[in-house]
Amino acid sequence: MKRTLLTGNGAAAWGARLACIDYLPAFPITPQTEIIETISSWIDQGLMACRMVSMDSEHSMITAAGAAAATGVRTFTATSSQGLLYGMEMLYAVAGWRVPLVLVNVSRALAAPVTLEPDHNDVLAARDSGFIQIHCATCQEVVDTMLLAYRLSEDKRLRLPVIVNLDGYYLSFTREPVTLPDPQLASRFVGPPTSRADQIQASHPTSLGIAVLGGSQYSYFRYEQHLAALAALEIYDDLGRDYGRLTGRSYSALACYRCHGADMVFVMIGSFATKGKDAVDQLRAMGLAVGLVRLRLVRPWPGVALATALADKKGVAVIDQNLSMGQGGILYQEVAAALYHRPDRPRVLCSYVGGLGGRDISLEDFRGMAEETLQAAASGRTPPPRLLYTEEDLAQMRAAQQVAAPDIDPGAETP
Repeated sequence: MKRTLLTGNGAAAWGARLACIDYLPAFPITPQTEIIETISSWIDQGLMACRMVSMDSEHSMITAAGAAAATGVRTFTATSSQGLLYGMEMLYAVAGWRVPLVLVNVSRALAAPVTLEPDHNDVLAARDSGFIQIHCATCQEVVDTMLLAYRLSEDKRLRLPVIVNLDGYYLSFTREPVTLPDPQLASRFVGPPTSRADQIQASHPTSLGIAVLGGSQYSYFRYEQHLAALAALEIYDDLGRDYGRLTGRSYSALACYRCHGADMVFVMIGSFATKGKDAVDQLRAMGLAVGLVRLRLVRPWPGVALATALADKKGVAVIDQNLSMGQGGILYQEVAAALYHRPDRPRVLCSYVGGLGGRDISLEDFRGMAEETLQAAASGRTPPPRLLYTEEDLAQMRAAQQVAAPDIDPGAETP
């Protein structure tokens, strides 16, 4: 195994290389483009036996990826933010075709207003598309997850496409030490693309679907797809253990950190959970019994495992790096649903929206959330959902308003 420094984008490219992909339809978008540039360079140097084609848009890119995967070739592509939304129609179609492929999404906040920094509204907009969703927190996890994603996607019990998600800028352009699996070990773990009797072949024309004339047929196929997605929960954990025996790095649907003996727990996804782990260590040193649960799998939703991990805690703070307009944090709603019927559910479940557009979540933010959650648990009164936003943030906003429109009273409105 080789130890090296890689960006998150470089790690995704290496994952595709180690998986021995055959076909790469591509379209550029910041901050994902480095993945495609890296693979393109390797193809030019003869280091990868892969065909890359530049497409007209993300819509045609995902269409080409799904069509190629239906022929049995191992297919990869990548996008970000508005690009994922541009191809959203085809996410649903490709998942309905039940073809295996891996798509990396490098999360970036959506317009408008425009920013290049991350949050998770782009990828969570795709949570109902039928794609499996795996969220990474480190560059090492990106490489390993790519290999796991191909095994998962090509499993005959699933035959579903997978989104591997990493945060833009914070992870996509951050270099971290990464241990690359030996190519032969990676090839042995992933294996060749699985054969299927209904592959599209010019010499043997085959229909992969039916013309749905009524709700009965449609309901049947959609529910079969749902059951396949649910099966991914057990299959992913099994594959994660197998991978651990080969590399020493095991994976499961949840990553729990210092939850034993914790009175309150943060729930997060993505690279900001590494900030959360550091905050947990520092808050523990201050005498606060806190822990952290990070979800790797968001679809399928690991509700039972999550409820078990949070059982009997005094309080849970769900940190959403997203915002569903008119509803609130997306993860909070799903965590609440997973806990609702449990007699051992936490005393309070608090909702915080933070990190929108890449805004930092500081140690003081974590400390404030921990103290507020523990105080709420002691009183039995859950505070209303709120946005992590400081006086300093507000001062910056008012200063920007004065630059943009100096005639406006900066104290006239409060966000």
